[in-house]
Amino acid sequence: MKNWIFLGVAIVAEVLATSALKSSEGFTRLVPSVLVVLGYGIAFYFLALTLKVIPVGVAYAIWAGLGIVLIALLGWLVFGQKLDMPAILGMLLIISGVLVINLFSQTASH
Repeated sequence: MKNWIFLGVAIVAEVLATSALKSSEGFTRLVPSVLVVLGYGIAFYFLALTLKVIPVGVAYAIWAGLGIVLIALLGWLVFGQKLDMPAILGMLLIISGVLVINLFSQTASH
């Protein structure tokens, strides 16, 4: 169970780092730039811990998929970016894929 928590921490850290990347304005603003470096460092550290138990293909698919969805939602909520119906449908398909991996794949449990 703790490995899934580690993966969750990695996902959240990556999402926060990517959000700060937009605010860093090309690494010209100090605080957002530091958040980017710290966030990605934390994300990769916890992803590495996760990979001791969860197969890399499964962990990365979940990490990347949920990261994409969360970044898109933050872009919509925080930065006022638009999400059209194809984008929303695509995100629902990503979430569905993550659920299929977690609920039905024997690979995810090894």
